Amino acid sequence: MRVIVKIGTSSVTAAAGEVDTLALGKFTTEVINARRAGHEVIVVTSGAITAGVQTLGIQRPTAPERLQAVSAVGQIDLMRVYSELLGRHGAVPGQVLLAPHDFRDRNQYLHARATFEHLLALGVVPVVNENDAVADDAIRYGDNDRIAALVANLLRADLMVLLTDTAGVLTDDPRVNPDASLIEEIREVDHSIEGVAGTAGERGSGGMSSKLAAAKMASWSGVRTVIAGAARVGVLQDAIEGVIGVGTTVPARDAHVSARKLWIGFAVTAAGVIEVDDGARRALLERGRSLLPAGVVAVDGSFAVGDAVEIVGPDRREFAKGLAGLDAEALRSAAGRRTDELPPGNQTTVVHADDLVLLP
Repeated sequence: MRVIVKIGTSSVTAAAGEVDTLALGKFTTEVINARRAGHEVIVVTSGAITAGVQTLGIQRPTAPERLQAVSAVGQIDLMRVYSELLGRHGAVPGQVLLAPHDFRDRNQYLHARATFEHLLALGVVPVVNENDAVADDAIRYGDNDRIAALVANLLRADLMVLLTDTAGVLTDDPRVNPDASLIEEIREVDHSIEGVAGTAGERGSGGMSSKLAAAKMASWSGVRTVIAGAARVGVLQDAIEGVIGVGTTVPARDAHVSARKLWIGFAVTAAGVIEVDDGARRALLERGRSLLPAGVVAVDGSFAVGDAVEIVGPDRREFAKGLAGLDAEALRSAAGRRTDELPPGNQTTVVHADDLVLLP
């Protein structure tokens, strides 16, 4: 079985704020045990900022640019810890730094896949981290969860395991309600489920909401997800074997969506909203068409060509997301006009079907 296992900052950080080598020791031992059982394991890890704060002897900053600088320092120490812990078992880690936009370019996507396949063929444990030092907004959005899902898609994994500091998805925020109970299975990640997700903890950046978003992405990729507690003994093996109660399971969907469309739909923030009429909505949903200016009713926000935009119907409910073929100003001028009414030679596709993701 090919397994993507992601461990969050809260699970690798001790109470005083330093990297918890005991917790990471437990985790790496479980990774080694899974490998010895014949499974391929790819690790996605958080903790670079925590390690950087520890190395520099400073308080955790709040400014995104300072966080990125601290992560550049911490990434070195974090990999040193992984190298030492995996080395005790005779294993060698290989660092892979990624950001969600790496999955947008087809050549980059194929290159990343080839790199992973070669690492696995060499018997190396790939250790993936979000490229915090250069990513523009990933630290604010907790994209290591989403990156785990994108890697699961990239490598056509069988299972994604997201390890956190709770037993899984609970019926309420356990910091507020101590009686919150575990939800053992989520058939579909919808708004009712997203409503019970807590916010990010003090040391992390993702929180349960980003794990649910990642689980939805993995499900769309045909990958089963388990969200579970990192402290549970044998958690990785239990997740692989499908032990009941190991955490919250989100089953795979039958369809397989490309990594690029996952990136568009879930991993990039929308810069604006395009409202379309009912005819355009039907054309997109039922006939797989591109969006043209004639169907556009209103444009909200300021976006450039290539930015992500939400697409809503007359009821203002989002039903699709895509990459804009026109900037906001040009689209406002063209909205509601047929192609033959526009100046010749102008771009007439608002969102191309290849750049469009239909959302449930």
